[in-house]
Amino acid sequence: MSKFWSDVVRQVEPYVPGEQPKITGLIKLNTNESPYPPSPQVAKTIDRDAIDQLRLYPDPSATELSQAVADYYQLEANQVFVGNGSDEVLAQLFMAFFQGRGTLLYPDISYSFYPVYCQLFGVPAQKIPLRADFSLALEDYHGEAAGVIFPNPNAPTGMGLALTEIEALLRARPNTLVVVDEAYIDFGGQTAASLVPHYDNLLVVQTFSKSRALAGLRVGFALGQRDLIEGLERVKNSFNSYPLDRLAQRAATAAIQDDDYFHECCGKVVATRNRMADALLALGFSVLPSQANFIFAKPPASVTAEAMAAQLREKKILVRYFKQARISDYLRISVGTDEQTDVLLAALESLLAVD
Repeated sequence: MSKFWSDVVRQVEPYVPGEQPKITGLIKLNTNESPYPPSPQVAKTIDRDAIDQLRLYPDPSATELSQAVADYYQLEANQVFVGNGSDEVLAQLFMAFFQGRGTLLYPDISYSFYPVYCQLFGVPAQKIPLRADFSLALEDYHGEAAGVIFPNPNAPTGMGLALTEIEALLRARPNTLVVVDEAYIDFGGQTAASLVPHYDNLLVVQTFSKSRALAGLRVGFALGQRDLIEGLERVKNSFNSYPLDRLAQRAATAAIQDDDYFHECCGKVVATRNRMADALLALGFSVLPSQANFIFAKPPASVTAEAMAAQLREKKILVRYFKQARISDYLRISVGTDEQTDVLLAALESLLAVD
């Protein structure tokens, strides 16, 4: 611990990302990355001209990408804000809308960056418990608050909310900013993007990392009415005026315009997820209903989740274990290819047979 650290740095508990091992031959089902490559159109954007243009600063407004995102969601370009992954977008909205403004409400079991940002930016928080079945009940989000934030589908449970539930919250809390974090929305949920023109208290945050298979480029965005986007731009331009590099802007634009490939890959993930869920149930797991590209499952009573994660690692299969109250009996398993899923299921069958 350095004597030069600020009090904030001393006290903050940093986010712990999923393991990114350097070991070859692993089946990596721990960080919810796409099992399929990006759109073939992405490779075409990385041409000689793109390389030559790297000597120049990128478009600070990411105009072409913002327009492509707006077109996809039938919005205006000034209702789109882009950043280096949705995590950066979330950090900037915490600064723009929650810092110094009051309490933030979020689920007690949810994306673990929320409490980190609350610590980092001095935002008081109230955790709202999920129901006993791990469902998120928006009617529990009452009382005075500057904002409400939750993932839809939730992470790490994978359980989703209907659009009607989100709209009811927006109507009930017109003076509270509601942030819907839709990192996994494309695998079975219904985006709240269509509500943006109708509610000035809504921000929708998405990422290109999951369904668009661009986790390595770090591209995220927010959708909201113009004054909210302007608030985000004020923070961005006070911190980093050129957030997205030229290659990321080109690649993301190509990815969102290749709708056929996008739906093909999402369809494959959903089909494999459903097959894996059925197989896990047959092996005695308890499985939560998932609308994401992962499954949250509790192993049979004969083995703990922590022990099973360790045993799978010995077989070169990585899954995510959370040593956290209420969910320490569960594993989060990313959806891989069919071939990777077959290896996983065979390994689990072997381990449970031994037990």
